[in-house]
Amino acid sequence: MKYLKLILSFALTVTVFYGLNNKFGEIPALGKFLAPNQGIWQNENDDIVTGDILISGLDNAVTVHYDEQLIPHVFAKNDTDLYKAQGYITAKHRLWQMEFQTYAAAGRLSEIIGESALDYDRAQRRNGMLFGAENSLTIVKKDPKSIALLEAYSDGVNAYINSLKPEQYPVEYKLLGYEPEAWSSEKTMHLLMYMTDMLCGRDYDLEFTNTIKKFGKNRFDILFPDFYDIIDPVIPKETDWSYIDTKIADIPEGEIINDSVSISKLIEKPHPNNGSNNWAVGPKKSVSGNAILANDPHLSLNIPSIWFVMQLSTPEHSVYGATLPGALGIIIGFNDDISWGVTNATRDVKDWYKIEFQDETKQAYKYDGQWKKTSVRIEEIKIKDAKTFIDSVVYTHHGPVSYDHSFRTDDEIKGYAMKWAGHIGHNFTDLFYKLNRAKDYNDYRNAIKNHVAPAQNFVFASKAGDIAMWVQGQFPNKWKGQGKFLMDGSNPEHDWGDFIPSEYNAHTKNPERGFVSSANQHPTDSMYPFYVFNDGYDTYRSRIINNFFRSKEKFDVEDFKDLQNNNFNLKASEIVPYLIENLNTSEFNEAEKEALDIMKNWDFDNHIDSKGPGFFASWNNKIYNLLWDEFDVEDETLKWPFTYQYFYLLKNYPNDKFMDILETPEKETAADLIQQSFKDTVEKLNAWTEKNGDYDWANYKRTYVGHLLQALPAFSIQDIPIGGDGNTVNATTRNHGPSWRMIVEMGDTPKAYGIYPGGQSGNPGSKYYDNFIDDWAKGNYFEINFMQSETDSTSIQSTQTLKPSK
Repeated sequence: MKYLKLILSFALTVTVFYGLNNKFGEIPALGKFLAPNQGIWQNENDDIVTGDILISGLDNAVTVHYDEQLIPHVFAKNDTDLYKAQGYITAKHRLWQMEFQTYAAAGRLSEIIGESALDYDRAQRRNGMLFGAENSLTIVKKDPKSIALLEAYSDGVNAYINSLKPEQYPVEYKLLGYEPEAWSSEKTMHLLMYMTDMLCGRDYDLEFTNTIKKFGKNRFDILFPDFYDIIDPVIPKETDWSYIDTKIADIPEGEIINDSVSISKLIEKPHPNNGSNNWAVGPKKSVSGNAILANDPHLSLNIPSIWFVMQLSTPEHSVYGATLPGALGIIIGFNDDISWGVTNATRDVKDWYKIEFQDETKQAYKYDGQWKKTSVRIEEIKIKDAKTFIDSVVYTHHGPVSYDHSFRTDDEIKGYAMKWAGHIGHNFTDLFYKLNRAKDYNDYRNAIKNHVAPAQNFVFASKAGDIAMWVQGQFPNKWKGQGKFLMDGSNPEHDWGDFIPSEYNAHTKNPERGFVSSANQHPTDSMYPFYVFNDGYDTYRSRIINNFFRSKEKFDVEDFKDLQNNNFNLKASEIVPYLIENLNTSEFNEAEKEALDIMKNWDFDNHIDSKGPGFFASWNNKIYNLLWDEFDVEDETLKWPFTYQYFYLLKNYPNDKFMDILETPEKETAADLIQQSFKDTVEKLNAWTEKNGDYDWANYKRTYVGHLLQALPAFSIQDIPIGGDGNTVNATTRNHGPSWRMIVEMGDTPKAYGIYPGGQSGNPGSKYYDNFIDDWAKGNYFEINFMQSETDSTSIQSTQTLKPSK
């Protein structure tokens, strides 16, 4: 049926591929793709997982048990064999995905897509993606164990690639007309840079610079305060920071450049909703007396899923959880002694510097009153069916000059250089190797203490009953205001100085309140001595979660499931009553009265059958755009205000001059905006309903899980009935949301549950391609089978043995 749909979609859709939301090129000829002897039909049996497989370089046989979800449980005699097997198995089920993501990270999509991907590839190179990957690999190579295990993983991937005949290549290779290349440790570094960039936090320095120049500091500070008036931070407010004795950076003179930024188009940024929830309760708040931990990272809903679930075991350790196809080890998971998870800390670790070159040759730039030499990195971008493009990227001591005369700016002697913690070399392999084997809090702390980027909130729970949260990464010790705006690349006082010592990163262990949690909110309150500014931190999910854990004394796994799937819209509950109160209903027509009744009777739950969420989403969007029409200026790179602060201004300053609509002669107030936006919303949704049916939330939101290429309907799963929105704990929007829900109750043997929106197989013809999606949407989980030994036969469907070849 899937292949029938695929062929029909080809017949009906003579269209183009969209990869990474960019138009990339025409569909290739379909002859080979549909040929019986080598086309898509040859991919029907890729989920056969029985028998013996010979792999060169294994020391001992590796047993791989598959359960009913096609989750592999890998049992090896040593670490080298384990990660070689992980590479082989991951490639077997996710080869195209893992390689395509490395092409995207390294700025190589033009090689397989063509000239239409060139601008994207140039942006990736100018982001320093290859530069950062090389720096990390240099660090990894200094650790013999880490590089040996990375190479073993690569050997496993290549063993699978080398076993394939062209007719067995995954479908996407046939569709795009190319073939897999050998895997390497460099490719793993590219993948990890892909994730580092995706989770690097928000970066508004350039937009902030233009915004403060346009509106002035006083107005800017109202719109973008360092702290909201309501925060419930990751680390409890009562935390005592008096033990910190490191000197806080002094503020230099002239910290803000009085200049605007002129860039024709900013480099594409990660999805603004990239984030996560995690939390844990200690024994005193647990019904069973065991610590319980939960995590659900919020990312774009892609298929194949960003995650591949596995159990990895040797005689010395056993660990289960979500892996990143292309990287070794478990990224989010648990073992017999501890469990852990991560959320995006969104700390500001990417800054921008204005560079003044000596002349148009860009061989030197002004620094500390002198001319300092630049270096040039030659980026060769191969293009399918076209001549190779050579891009010369200038590097300063800050980092790459991402924008200059040759890329999106006009001034021949001015550029903008990026300073990013992601360019600092670091060893992901060592981090997760240690975390996978950790037995207690000290092991967990030792594993994460040298983590550099992306900044993450690492949650922890142990069999011993400890719970903890560390906001971990390598953070510059910034002076107040540093990095919030474009900085002067010629002024040494604007350089990053020292870093916050790792032991002083914000953290808590076994807090008095009995729980820890994070949901991308502010890491601390204002008493934390180091400078941390607000770049749009969450103010809703975090309060729902923390209020939930304050609501009663004890919690169990079912409570955790309910919370992960909670659709309560706190944002709407705090603003809708005010909006309704300020409506003049005296002359409402019938449609407007009906809409008003819907909003008055809405329980603020974003469940799939309710019309309230759709009306509020549309109404909220209309008010937002009316209020901030001053920001809707073509060719001006501005940052529109944060959601929470927009409501704060609407409620507390209803006569502020921002309320005035520029294109009208009248001077509007908040009440006028509320009235006009309500009427406009009624009209809009009535017109929408005539074309699309009722605007109940499932129909209005139309959540889908899209293929990585964003290609044809047959590769994606459309119209998934799931509630929530970006501000609910179940943070599911149209194509973004919980990418892996995991709950683990620690005890003598961990009890765990998981689900994600996809399936284990990357083959669209497999029954395991999307088999989790319906349960994920309904809030169901599969009970995790954490095998305690190689001979444990519980729920095992088939077994494959990887054997050394002679």
